[in-house]
Amino acid sequence: MKKVAIVILNWNGRKLLETFLPFVMKHSPGDCAEVVVADNGSSDASVDFVREQFPTVRIIPLDKNHGFAEGYNLALREVNTEYAVLLNNDVEVTAGWLDAPLALMDGNLLVACVQPKIRSWRNRAFFEYAGAAGGYLDRYGYPFCRGRLLHVVEEDRGQYDTPADILWATGACLFVRLEIFRSVGGLDARFFAHQEEVDMCWRMRCRGYRLVYTPHSMVYHVGAATLAAENPRKTFLNFRNSLLMLYKNLPEEELPRVMRLRFWLDYLAALKFLLNTHFKDAGAVYAARREFHRLKASYRTVRLENIGKTVVSPVPEQMPRSLIAAFYLKGRKTYSALYAGDNPLGYAP
Repeated sequence: MKKVAIVILNWNGRKLLETFLPFVMKHSPGDCAEVVVADNGSSDASVDFVREQFPTVRIIPLDKNHGFAEGYNLALREVNTEYAVLLNNDVEVTAGWLDAPLALMDGNLLVACVQPKIRSWRNRAFFEYAGAAGGYLDRYGYPFCRGRLLHVVEEDRGQYDTPADILWATGACLFVRLEIFRSVGGLDARFFAHQEEVDMCWRMRCRGYRLVYTPHSMVYHVGAATLAAENPRKTFLNFRNSLLMLYKNLPEEELPRVMRLRFWLDYLAALKFLLNTHFKDAGAVYAARREFHRLKASYRTVRLENIGKTVVSPVPEQMPRSLIAAFYLKGRKTYSALYAGDNPLGYAP
């Protein structure tokens, strides 16, 4: 049995597979790695292309587009390896990219996930928005990275070339221990796409597992290859899923205050969209909040299970203050600016 399955979830991404699958095949030794394309019901001959050009690649055909979350849940049920890599079809991997993450996981059974350094494919000196050098959350559920705060992405000058414990690893390139993935219930299928990996990683961390960033592996990510950055559907999913994630994972004593402030922060975001004439995005924020309240009752049992299995609280990698306040009111535009004394996720008052 091979050690790791590299699982590429694809939906109508033939052109991306033509560009990036050759790098995966070149830099993934066949003696330890199996390459898998899980196809989410594509209609662009993606499957035919892989079969013809890369006959050693295993194909898992899915009946329709299940989204990122359920697509990976279904695909990983068919995988029988110790580890899996969830790899976007728009990622260029580099020589030796498997070595450091697998060594970290081999060396510590509590390491559930590992993320490599992720740079932008389009602007290769800069980090990539989706994961950069590892992910964190603020108190109110806003994700950020070493190398990316909100919309500000840093140039990689070696400032984050140290391994670090993180709160979440991006689904663009996520190494995961399959036994733990299954034990925590995998990805939340109802999220469909966006922030499902953050939710899953938060669950893992609360249950005592570690998530680690390593700079000794690097990949390049195109990003926004399925939904453009300015897309009302993406806005809807991000806001709805963020609220669901908070409800699922926050301790009881934190939940009321956080949700009260999120109410105002969300409507401020909607107002900003309106002022910038992004009317559909503003509507998506309202729709996301309505959908969250519609779904909330159905998540009550899930929340109780998560809280009942929590052994780490508070989570050290969650910033106990507001990223929005730090960014807009205090002018902290880089991850390094959030540092204060010995608390890497705090910031000076």
